[in-house]
Parts: sequence; structure tokens; C-alpha cells
Amino acid sequence: MGADSQAAPAPKPGKGRDALVIGASSLGTVFEWYDFYLYGSLAVIITSHFFSGVNETTGFILALLAFAAGFAIRPLGAVIFGRLGDIWGRKNTFLITMLLMGVSTFVVGLLPSYERIGIAAPILLVVMRLVQGLALGGEYGGAATYVAEHAPEGRRGFYTSWIQTTATVGLFLSLLVVLIVRTQLGEDAFKAWGWRVPFLVSLLLLGVSLWIRLKLHESPTFQRMIAEGKGTKKPLAEAFGQWKNLKVVLLALFGLTMGQAVVWYCGQFYAQFFLEKTLKVDGALANLLIASALLIGTPFFVFFGWLSDKIGRKWIIIAGCVLAAATYFPIFKAITTYANPLLAQAEASAPVTVSADPATCAFQFDPVGKAKFNTACDVAKAYLAKAGVTYSVHDGGAGSPTTVQVGGVTLSGFDAKGATGKAFAAERKAWEADLGDQLKVAGYPAKADGALVDKPKVIGLLFLLVLYVTMVYGPIAAMLVELFPTRIRYTAMSLPYHLGNGWFGGFLPTTSFAIVAATGDVYSGLWYPVIIASVTAVIGGLFLKDTRHNVIDD
Repeated sequence: MGADSQAAPAPKPGKGRDALVIGASSLGTVFEWYDFYLYGSLAVIITSHFFSGVNETTGFILALLAFAAGFAIRPLGAVIFGRLGDIWGRKNTFLITMLLMGVSTFVVGLLPSYERIGIAAPILLVVMRLVQGLALGGEYGGAATYVAEHAPEGRRGFYTSWIQTTATVGLFLSLLVVLIVRTQLGEDAFKAWGWRVPFLVSLLLLGVSLWIRLKLHESPTFQRMIAEGKGTKKPLAEAFGQWKNLKVVLLALFGLTMGQAVVWYCGQFYAQFFLEKTLKVDGALANLLIASALLIGTPFFVFFGWLSDKIGRKWIIIAGCVLAAATYFPIFKAITTYANPLLAQAEASAPVTVSADPATCAFQFDPVGKAKFNTACDVAKAYLAKAGVTYSVHDGGAGSPTTVQVGGVTLSGFDAKGATGKAFAAERKAWEADLGDQLKVAGYPAKADGALVDKPKVIGLLFLLVLYVTMVYGPIAAMLVELFPTRIRYTAMSLPYHLGNGWFGGFLPTTSFAIVAATGDVYSGLWYPVIIASVTAVIGGLFLKDTRHNVIDD
């Protein structure tokens, strides 16, 4: 494996070779992101197949946790493959990561459901997500470093911005494939088995990606470093064991990637979860709306990468964080207004309040599916959360009965009257039907009416969210590369990137949905990205210097 990296330094590639470097690196990375984000695109359906043994709220949280597992492991992948990349070379390492990603994604398409093999199904799913996360942890740093080390002076932002488009293009591609398969098979067949097709297609994409990347040579900067004997055999010790480098790693994490990550995942993934899970927009229509916004917004990655070569990278990223933090709440409330206007009208005219003894209200998260949430408060909250209805909880005092107020109408809380088993289930079903009827009378829709969705305005709002993503993400690869010396660059830049995106960003959907489930306010989950983006804006603004004039051939 090391033969390629030990070769004599190659001459600086010409424009044609540069185009191949950017195109091959970007296309291969697009396919990896496609593989990784298929799960996010299909989280709602995957919940029903792999987490059907628990209550619905817990099932969706667990599905999001399985989604997040791939992100949680990414820093470990960054350490493992970053070290290999600084020792063996950039090209050889991201060939390995691509192979791991493609195979693990293909296997997800073959996994039996919970109904067939029980608890083994979600366990195997999580294992595949962990393999995907490891692979992606090594992929991004290699591709970004490889392209940056080919870029001419003053063009690194523009060159690496093409790599930055790949995550969004990969997500767009996953949405597009899902939409095509969904449309061709029909919703029932797609939910039953057709959801597997996009995962199985990844095997074909893997073959194409490997073929393209095998045409590449090692980066000239890395070859020059090896030829001059300036390489290192201990990149981990140098990157994280020396304070001068560790300090930069920490600043990169808290002053750049942490905020960039929550803006990215809120603008693309949480927006989709919000449309489907909260606003009850049809899955195919939600995919179409998100895909349209991504299509319009993607060129701005390149624009802001190019702009960062002209005016600097730092303040573009900080501005994106500030704008996101300042406008998320009004944007998501406007999305509700235009995506499900009947729901927005009902929330305004007939607010819902649950009044109860706090001791009878549990946080309804049960990972093992054993707890029973059967108090009147829990039954009310579970039904309202499932219906996507925003509600507030009022402390009625110790020993007080549970009531549900819908507008001006008050309903008594669920009372099983001592019934058990099937009789209990029948009583609960009857009470929920009464609450459902009252919500219907108050104007709460069971799902969004596709004919009433103001598609241009929703796409426009989603585009704003994507625009913030392009501001924080377009210039960041170049800035991370420019922060660290060649000998430890792959390792040092990969860890803060994947800590930020894998942990702060990857856990955003899970954390935000859990906050919503606990509070009853469908917008309360936005506090998580707002606070994180604000903290990054302060730390990055105060302690980081711009890097566009830094020399990277060292």
C-alpha cells in the first residue's frame, strides 16, 4: 500500500489533471454520503421495521439514535484513518473507507426486520451504522486534504468547495432515488419492501466509485514531504499530545465545526423530520420539497468557497451561525403556516393544555420496551405527541385529576375504571377517539393536505435553511486544512470535524425530538442548534484568525 506514497514527487498537475482530482474526489465522496444519508431519508419507515417492539415515541427516538450511532463513531474513524492517511497516503486510505461504506450500506438492504428475528434486527442495523460511521470518519478528511494539496495558491476555498457540495449532493441523490422508487412502486409496496432498493443500489455506486478513484495519484504535497523525509510515524502523538497543535484542534472544534454541524443538520435533516413527523406532510412530498431546496441551494457552496478566497473564510462561517441562530424560530413557524395551514390555524385558535399532577407525568422514553405509560397524563401526552399537536403542561398540584383543554373545551383525563388487558385497551381507545374527535372539531388535521401546501413558499423557506448551510460549510474544508501542517493534517483536521459533525450535529435530530417529546412544544427542539451555533460564533469570532493566506506546503 505504501508504494504509491513512496514514489518520487510528481510534477504539479495541470488544469486537466486538477479537474480529474476534483471530479474524482467529489464524485466518490458523493456516493459515500449517499450511502450514509439513506438512513436519515428513510428514518420514519425504518422505525416501523426495526423498532416495532416498543411504543411509537420510543421507537422513533431509538431510530434516531441508530441514525446518530453512525455519527457517534465518526471521531474514532477520524483517528484510525487519519493516522493511516498521514503515514500511508491520502489516496490509499480513502479507497479503504469507500469499500467499507459501500459494503455496509448494501447489507442494510438485506437485513431482516424486527418481526422476523426480534431484537437482533436493530442490533445488526446499529452495527452496520457503526461501520458506516467509521468509514465516513476517514473519508472526508482524506478527500478534503487531497484536493486542497492539489489546489494552487489563492484557490483552495474554490477547489475544496466542490468537496463541500458532496454531502448535500449525496443527500439530494438519496432523496431522488427514494422518490423515484417510491413513485414507481407505490407507497404501500415501498413501505413494505421497496425501501430496501436504494440501499441495494449502493453496490453499483461502489463499483463506479472505486473505478474512478483508482485513476488518481497521491497528492504532490504528501509525496514531497515523504521524499524530503519530513513525514511522521506518530501523527496522533503530534496532533493531540503537543499543546500547540491540540489548542488549534480544540479551537477548530468549538469555534468552527460545532456550530457548522448543527446548522448543517438542522437545515437539512431536522427540516425533513419536522415536515414528516411533526407537520404530517406526505413522505414523497416532503422529499420533493427538500430536494428542490437542495437543488437551488447547492451552487452556493461553491460561491461561498470562492468568496472565502477573496475576503477570508472565518467571518463567512460566523455570519452563517449568527443568521441561523437569529432566524430558526420564525422560519420553522413559517414552514408550519405554509406546509400545514390548518394545523397552524388550529394551534392559534384552539391551544391545547394538559393539566395534571406532575408526579403522574413521565418522560416517555423506554429503550427496552418494558415500561407502561398508562397514567391519564401519559396517555394524553402520548396521543398528542403522536398526532403532532403542540401542547403545554400545567401543574395542577398534588393529587389533582388530569384534564385536557382544547380551546375552550375541557375533557376529563383517561380513566380505565379498573379495567385490565383487552378491556383496558378498549377504554383507552375509546378515550383517545373522544380526544381525536374534539381535536377534529377544533380544526386539527390528521395529516397535512397536500393541496393546501404552499410549495413555492415552503421551498423558499427551506432554501434559506440550506443557504445558511452553504455559508458555514462551503469555506470550512479549506480553513481546516490551512490550520495544520502537512505531516499531521489528515489526522488533526479530521478529529475536530467529526467530533463537531458526528456528535454535535449527528445527535441534533435525536436531541431535538426528545426535547419536543418532553415539552410538548414542537419548536422547543430548535433551542439546541440555536445555543450551539451562538457559542461557536462567540468562540470563533474571538479566538480564531483567518487562514486564507496560510502556506500549506510545509
